Amino acid sequence: MGTDWWRGAWLIAQREVRDQVRDWRIVLPVVGFTLFFPLLMNFTAQQLVHFVARFGAHIVAERMFPFLMMVVGFFPSSISLVVALESFVGERERRTIEPLLAAPLTDAQLYVGKLIAVLFLPLTVSYLGVLLYVGGLHFTVGWHPAALLLGMVLLLTTVQAVVMVCAAVVISTQATSVRSANLLASLIIVPVALLLQWESLMMFWRRYNVLWVTVAGLAVLAVFTSRLGLAHFNRENLLGRDIDVLNVRWLWQQFWGAFRGEATSVGAWYREVWQQDILTLGWPLLLSVMLLLVAGGIGAMWVARLPLPPVPHTSLEELRASWQGGDVLGVPLVGWQGTFAVWWHNVRAMLLAALGAAFSFGVVGVVVPMLPYAVIGGALAWFARGGWIPPLVGFVAMVLPHGIVEIPATALFMAATLRLGAALAAPHRTETLGVIWLRVWGRWWRVFLGFVVPLMGLAAVLETHLTPRVVAWLLF
Repeated sequence: MGTDWWRGAWLIAQREVRDQVRDWRIVLPVVGFTLFFPLLMNFTAQQLVHFVARFGAHIVAERMFPFLMMVVGFFPSSISLVVALESFVGERERRTIEPLLAAPLTDAQLYVGKLIAVLFLPLTVSYLGVLLYVGGLHFTVGWHPAALLLGMVLLLTTVQAVVMVCAAVVISTQATSVRSANLLASLIIVPVALLLQWESLMMFWRRYNVLWVTVAGLAVLAVFTSRLGLAHFNRENLLGRDIDVLNVRWLWQQFWGAFRGEATSVGAWYREVWQQDILTLGWPLLLSVMLLLVAGGIGAMWVARLPLPPVPHTSLEELRASWQGGDVLGVPLVGWQGTFAVWWHNVRAMLLAALGAAFSFGVVGVVVPMLPYAVIGGALAWFARGGWIPPLVGFVAMVLPHGIVEIPATALFMAATLRLGAALAAPHRTETLGVIWLRVWGRWWRVFLGFVVPLMGLAAVLETHLTPRVVAWLLF
């Protein structure tokens, strides 16, 4: 991208910003909320200080100040989301988009110019709100944040605004009316509101390292979201799109066509899935195995740094009893009831991870399966630190008997989820995002049902019937 390319995108951005700042119906609510929220949060902070001073709980107010600063940065950008939602579909309804699309500019220039313009107002009002809040709090209660904390809040506000605005622009390019775009905005507001609650908890507990990780994750999500919109923006489709009719039968045909493929029998279906899906997962599958190893290493390093209690001194008789028919964490490890409980637990966790993957380009679907392996790595390190069992022996005895099946199944699930996110962000000029979404999920489900679920069933059988015997044989 040279200077001329960016000049074209910047012309579009200048046009959009001029239209925004000239419309009092946009400027007045945004400026009003920008001034109102800092004043409201300053008043809340003053009342909080007076309240906790009566009980000597000043630490509560100190933990509350950064949280209110984060709220001040979040709400103006969420209110300004309506500008991004109507960026394309609003102009289409007002019939002002035809001259814009007829300009001698590429689709990428049009999209990037619009994106820069709709980012300008949310980020500006968020920064102003945070600065007004910090300045007012300094003069009223004498508190001001550390430079690192202020920088983290501003970065958190920035990446959240970018994610929200990029997602809103994607909705605007795919929606057929402003009304439908506003209704689809709940797909943005609800996840970000849940994310804000998570950030609030971390802010109260002063887990700033976790918040820095959150900033990095949101930055990656912002890149993927902007890539998604750019990959699926097409001016011809934007002009030709009229009104979408809910056709459940057509939706099912799209999904079922991708799930079934061209197979005419169960055997042919499995051969097709193996050749077209499993064998094409090369790099995602390798990356998934590496991520599982990294998760185990992170768990081991974390345990080495934490002041954990020593390994309990349990007699061999008690250990034998726990592995010979007792319940471990409420799950009976012997019998087919225990097998089903272990299998359903693993499948249910994967389904929840897949649900999160639908809103995060597959990121949640990769992170969630890594958590048990971090726990396994931490447990083996804990046992080794207490002198109870060497890590390699513990892995061979407690993990490998069923892990020889479960680890490949987990890696396969992660690889299919990674490909799902990558496929959504890949350019498709002839199909809508909805059709691509249905077909990608159809191919994901045939990998999951055809291979992952049966492999997890076999792993559950080995975990409940073979692993306890291997542990007893090697350790006792």
